[in-house]
Amino acid sequence: MRLSIVFSTLFILASTAHAARSASAVPAVFASNTIPGASDDGAAAFTPDGATVYFMRATGDGSTLMESRRRDGHWSTPTVAPFSGHWHDLDPAMAPDGSFLLFASNRPATPGDPPLDAVHGGKRHVAQGMNLWRVDWQGDHWGAPVRLPDVVNRCSLIASPSIAADGSLYFIGCAGPRGDFALLRSAYRDGQYETPRVVALGDAGATIRDPAIAPDGSFIVVSIKHAPQAPYRLAIAFRTPEGWSAPQDLGDAVNGGKESMGAQLGPDHRTLYFYSDRRAAGAQADAVWNNGHDHIWQLSLAPWLDAHAGRGP
Repeated sequence: MRLSIVFSTLFILASTAHAARSASAVPAVFASNTIPGASDDGAAAFTPDGATVYFMRATGDGSTLMESRRRDGHWSTPTVAPFSGHWHDLDPAMAPDGSFLLFASNRPATPGDPPLDAVHGGKRHVAQGMNLWRVDWQGDHWGAPVRLPDVVNRCSLIASPSIAADGSLYFIGCAGPRGDFALLRSAYRDGQYETPRVVALGDAGATIRDPAIAPDGSFIVVSIKHAPQAPYRLAIAFRTPEGWSAPQDLGDAVNGGKESMGAQLGPDHRTLYFYSDRRAAGAQADAVWNNGHDHIWQLSLAPWLDAHAGRGP
């Protein structure tokens, strides 16, 4: 089953805009010579030097985190990340300094317990829960995963983390008396996460998923839609003195598939990586990539970022 269908099912339970839309920004398949087109992949998180990437791969009814390293300009054949491979792991997100990585998982909080169930709207979905976990880089290897505290993991469906340079955590989680899913931010102070607050982008009627926050907090890329049956589309919002701007749709040239999700920023903070079942061009692509699976795509955000910077103070 395609990754976007799996995760969407769980979560369902201005001049700048003109300049960006007119730019010729077209996504390209990431690592097409290494990552096989037959796989169902998404959510690429890079180390700060750009030499290693972690991403999720569909495996039956779940997913596993994969690792690939770049050597002599080529990406190695992906292997299972050392901290993954047993549970349903997804949504890797790298800290801007590379000191730790967050991911969502259904692994139990207590060893020996069964995987986490998802409970929402009075219904229980066995082993489909998601909480956020952290692994620290310990010099030359990853440490053991540690579950984030209950102030973050406040319900059984917490996912899509993104980390700012000040340690603030953006993610999708439950909010309000009904536990509706929302874009949340938990500030990080004195070594602890604070109570998450809803992030109010300038579009109150939008459903928002999969945030990718710029390290300096100046912009955020999200997946967005306005109708229950509509596909998620990538959009960008900018921080202003008055708050967040309304998200600007990245346009049809970018949002070419049934869903465009899993936004992540690359090491340069100007390249966007996302997953989609959009069609690749060319006869060879028809046989290799256009198979209905999600693949990792990359896109320069320069048209949108430069247009916004051109507006001046």
